[in-house]
Amino acid sequence: MASTSDIRNGLCIRYNHDIFKITEFLHVKPGKGPAFVRTKMKSVTTGKVLDNTFSAGHKIEDVRVETHKFQYLYNDGEFYHFMNEVDYTQIRLLEAALDRPDLMKEGEVVTVLINTEDNMPLSVDMPASVVLEVTSTEPGIKGNTATNATKPAIVESGAEVNVPLFINEGDKIKIETEKGTYKERVKE
Repeated sequence: MASTSDIRNGLCIRYNHDIFKITEFLHVKPGKGPAFVRTKMKSVTTGKVLDNTFSAGHKIEDVRVETHKFQYLYNDGEFYHFMNEVDYTQIRLLEAALDRPDLMKEGEVVTVLINTEDNMPLSVDMPASVVLEVTSTEPGIKGNTATNATKPAIVESGAEVNVPLFINEGDKIKIETEKGTYKERVKE
């Protein structure tokens, strides 16, 4: 059993007969009244996001997890298939277990959280940023604007990202996976 002081991003807990992963939290100590922790949790089985508030000192049931490196193989329309880099075993996950499946390209190495009680995969943690090639975008016209204007671009994984006007087809860009936003152009 853990308490609210142990809450951190990535912690998996058992709540309402389901397993949730903490995605955001905030310890709040108001001037009047007891302290509490505001959390945003994502169900690892359904993908549903839940906002919840725990009072200070509240006991929570944490789930023991292990992290393993897996390589993303392919998507068959229903499941996403991964291969363990150590023993080459394969697992498949529903889209709900993935945070940003549209930013994964084949061969990408991700971290998979596995429940130690039943060896079931719970969720997939992507790297902080990924480098993808722009496959389709409208050409930007120089001098078209005086502000930081953006345009939509399709990257090799199929995701749509807003990019600055100077980005062209064939450019490699770095994308922040948490928000799915453009970070910078990557030089070869």
